[in-house]
Amino acid sequence: MKRKVLSACLAATMVFACAATTVAADTVKIGVYEPASGDNGAGGKQETLGIQYANYVQPTVEIDGTEYDVELVIVDNQSSTDKAVSAASELVSNGVSVVLGSYGSGVSIAAADTFKAANTPAIGVTCTNPQVTDGNDYYFRICFLDPFQGSVMANYAKDNYDAKKAYVLTKLGDDYSTGLGFYFSKAFKDLGGEVIEENYPDGTSDFNAYVSKAISENVDVIFAPISIEAAQLVIDQAAAQGITCPLLAGDTWDSNVVLAAAEGTNIDLNVSTFYQSGVNEEFDKGIVEWMESDSTALANNGGDTKVAAVSAMGYDAYFVALEALKNAGSTDPQAVYEALPTTTYTGITGEIAFNEIGDAARDSAIVKKANTETAEWEFVAEQKVK
Repeated sequence: MKRKVLSACLAATMVFACAATTVAADTVKIGVYEPASGDNGAGGKQETLGIQYANYVQPTVEIDGTEYDVELVIVDNQSSTDKAVSAASELVSNGVSVVLGSYGSGVSIAAADTFKAANTPAIGVTCTNPQVTDGNDYYFRICFLDPFQGSVMANYAKDNYDAKKAYVLTKLGDDYSTGLGFYFSKAFKDLGGEVIEENYPDGTSDFNAYVSKAISENVDVIFAPISIEAAQLVIDQAAAQGITCPLLAGDTWDSNVVLAAAEGTNIDLNVSTFYQSGVNEEFDKGIVEWMESDSTALANNGGDTKVAAVSAMGYDAYFVALEALKNAGSTDPQAVYEALPTTTYTGITGEIAFNEIGDAARDSAIVKKANTETAEWEFVAEQKVK
């Protein structure tokens, strides 16, 4: 009887010890600050997918000799500057060591002071507006900026279409849209071009009047750095009106959702972006297989397995965060912040390093064109700083 009791006690002790070991496992939290709803929900989901896939590939990190499980704490900022602070505060309250995001410069700018006040560093993935890092030491980013991207597309319009007159359509009050529209317009004017600029209010779904205005003005190109949701409507309505001039856009339009809208039309669609499928076959194959094995991931990618550039950027951002944690030798957010300026990483989207204000030291962008018959992006050029 004593032996049975002792055995039972030992068994219970072992179970308790195992449970305690599980509970006590070292975990480091990385915040994912992205839109899963609202105007930028489609793009935010794809950016998050890249981060989630990276976590699947590398779910642990060694920090100062200790192996940590990496937990992703994901919040939805709803593509809204009004919701940005509460979403950012939720990540801070959860004790994250570093934050990744957001898709959408406006929500990144809106949350910046919250992260700074909490001494929690954030790494922007594809938020391209200069104001994201301007005056905020705690925000870094791995993407190129809008002054460069706007110049790339202005020069592309001039060089490839001999464009002399451009119509620029942006969303009123949206930092990304108005910012990129401004930089394109400035660069295009500097090249001797004429620009007609218009913006539309939040909630707009009928873009026919804007398309008609561009047609009546006989412009050579339309530049519309707007959300994926709005892009679909503009493409549909432009195609219905039989538009013949090219549509140009920035990185937000690099999406299979946009390709699907353009499929079967005569739209000449060109975008600047961060990554071209096929550059890294191992990454492409891996993330496609992962999405095919996960119905939720597939749905969040718009229902197919085309690899979005923002997913590639999310993947790289995750590994930059791991490098910063290793360099910090600590999970303390302040230590990670202090380690980030000298953190470098060779990613699938290129070499990543930060300049003195936390912006990526990038000097090139990918320009690609939509094949509306196959619904695929075709590489056009890698545009570098002149």
